[in-house]
Amino acid sequence: MLVPMVDPRRVLGAAGEERAASWYEQQGYVVLARNWRCRDGELDLVVARGRTVAFVEVKTRRSARFGHPVEAVTPVKQARLRRLALTYLRETGTRAGSLRFDVVAILGSELEVLPAAF
Repeated sequence: MLVPMVDPRRVLGAAGEERAASWYEQQGYVVLARNWRCRDGELDLVVARGRTVAFVEVKTRRSARFGHPVEAVTPVKQARLRRLALTYLRETGTRAGSLRFDVVAILGSELEVLPAAF
């Protein structure tokens, strides 16, 4: 019997996304989507509070050996997230009074939320 291989990076990323979603829920947000995918990519979290919808990129690292998690959200990644957000809004019919792009950086046990990061 074959045992499927577990990618430790995916496990770490999923745990980080779960922590981020819990943080937003504790702050009064509703999680609209987790790991929303289309052919152009994936949005980690889409959350809403009132008429504000935030698209959340979650970056989780065990250590800063390869840099701080926020450094991974490059201008190219930001542009992709903006395009994905527009696709999400169009495909789901979600309406918002305002939009925001947040980054959640998880480094070890520390969770840092950067609202309106870009």
